[in-house]
Amino acid sequence: MAIQWFPGHMNKAKKQIAETMAKVDMVIEVLDARLPRITTNPLIHDLRMHRQRPSLKVLNKADLADPKVTALWVQHFKSQPNTAVITLDEAGKARDTGKVLALCRELVPNRTGGEKPVRAMILGVPNVGKSTLINALAKRKLAKVADTPGVTQSQQRIELPEGTILVDTPGMMWPKIASNNDGYKLALSGTIGRNAFDAEDVAWYAMGWLALHYPDVIKTRYRLPDMSEPGDVLFEQAARALGCVIGGNRIDAQKAAERILTDFRAGTLGRISLERPGDALDLPLDEAEDDDQAETDA
Repeated sequence: MAIQWFPGHMNKAKKQIAETMAKVDMVIEVLDARLPRITTNPLIHDLRMHRQRPSLKVLNKADLADPKVTALWVQHFKSQPNTAVITLDEAGKARDTGKVLALCRELVPNRTGGEKPVRAMILGVPNVGKSTLINALAKRKLAKVADTPGVTQSQQRIELPEGTILVDTPGMMWPKIASNNDGYKLALSGTIGRNAFDAEDVAWYAMGWLALHYPDVIKTRYRLPDMSEPGDVLFEQAARALGCVIGGNRIDAQKAAERILTDFRAGTLGRISLERPGDALDLPLDEAEDDDQAETDA
């Protein structure tokens, strides 16, 4: 199943971002450390490059990602021109906000504060942790925070005492997700709106992918006897291990799917990264479907 999600308010957000990009000095792009390429919005990249704005990549939720893989992503972004990078996690967010602002000043040294404050637009896909970061930078609650994507739907201007102006923007997707694998991983991470995907399909995909890349994690968590089974079989075995069983010894697939997705998003399964630098880029949908099946059957 191809997963697509581009709510109507995002068209308006795209136009607003394009207009505001001309009035700021740089971009703070908040990415999910578990899937930095997939959470890099190509629309944002194109707008930033058109205006030649430097970028600070914030690898958020680093406490949920595989630390060895995150280190590779840090080196990847450091190699890009006019780009700085920082990792953030929930525990250290308040502590590291000073580092975020210092990196912003390094990227635009011509902005010295006072009458020439750093003007930064903060961008990211939905539910990546952008609002939490804004509240930490401002040291007060200014942006709404929720576990569901699409909460922020309008821009707001925030003046920080350190001589920085932030422009908060709605979380924005792009009109078409070209790869099925990317769509499933975005849904698994909580980026995609709940009405745009089938939780059972995503949980099946997750079990097949994790069996291939992090087998010990799910083998222990869900007491799986044979990791060579396809994703749908592993899903049923996990459902039974979780006690998601109804009359007639049938599994409660919806309940099991929600439990598996929650386990991943909450970090119950451990620190997992869904991609590495150099992984294959987006495939056309027909090729992606074959790739999905190959990953699941592996």
